[in-house]
Amino acid sequence: MFPCYMRTCDTRKVKSLRDPTAKMSKSDPRPMATIHLSDSPEDIVLKIRRAVTDFTSEVTYDPEVRPGVANLVSVHAAVAALTVEEALSQARGLDTGAYKLLVADAVVQRLRPIREEMERLQADRGHLEVVLARGSQRARELAAPILQEVRLRVGFC
Repeated sequence: MFPCYMRTCDTRKVKSLRDPTAKMSKSDPRPMATIHLSDSPEDIVLKIRRAVTDFTSEVTYDPEVRPGVANLVSVHAAVAALTVEEALSQARGLDTGAYKLLVADAVVQRLRPIREEMERLQADRGHLEVVLARGSQRARELAAPILQEVRLRVGFC
């Protein structure tokens, strides 16, 4: 989800949208907790709009006191290749509700080309079958000498 060229934003672990003290996980049973690469723009906006925050409307970055808002700031900084300070600067004057829409837009824009490429590849069944066949052939080529050695050592040859 995050660009390789992140600058100084600390997003080694993206936090859950429903529990900002826990890591975001694709195995989370709560569908609103995780953003998937295949999520539609509408789903991403909905998930971020419903992300857990607090009742203070100002956007600040304090992971200990305001983990939900800090998570949104981290996500925004990561997907927009900003520092936390730059993300906070963009949030100046916005309440958390408006900021969630800004973050959602940044995430949608960052994931759009990935999602579109996934959809294009999934629609081209022939291409997928060719790629799978090439991978299968390559795996057999790599495994053949090892399997031959195992057969010799076990006594099957």
